[in-house]
Amino acid sequence: SSQKFLYRLLYRSKQRGFLELDLVLGKWTQENIHQLDDKHLESLIQVLDLENPDLWKWLTGQAEVPESITANPVFACIQKQISGNLENHAAVETRAKPGQPWVRGWDDFKKTGPNNAFLGNQ
Repeated sequence: SSQKFLYRLLYRSKQRGFLELDLVLGKWTQENIHQLDDKHLESLIQVLDLENPDLWKWLTGQAEVPESITANPVFACIQKQISGNLENHAAVETRAKPGQPWVRGWDDFKKTGPNNAFLGNQ
């Protein structure tokens, strides 16, 4: 049944094994899935088929998004929502420059110790 199909998509969006994506995709899908037409459901499936690390970097602006992905209306909508959240909740000075990976922790900066060995969480 179509209801079962929608539940499967919702489950896939919430159980990716990548917490940030579970939260972002799960929430977006839960709020929007019942309004999606067939074309947009197909677009959602295409987003759900993407690899987690790439998808996260593309959604958050840490990597340039391939043109084939930017044309996906569901991806564009989710990316717009994430960008809005960052604008509203993250101070400009705490953000990485567009296209640059985010800093993973307070001591991730490369520090050197004796013999120029790296210290910290590289």
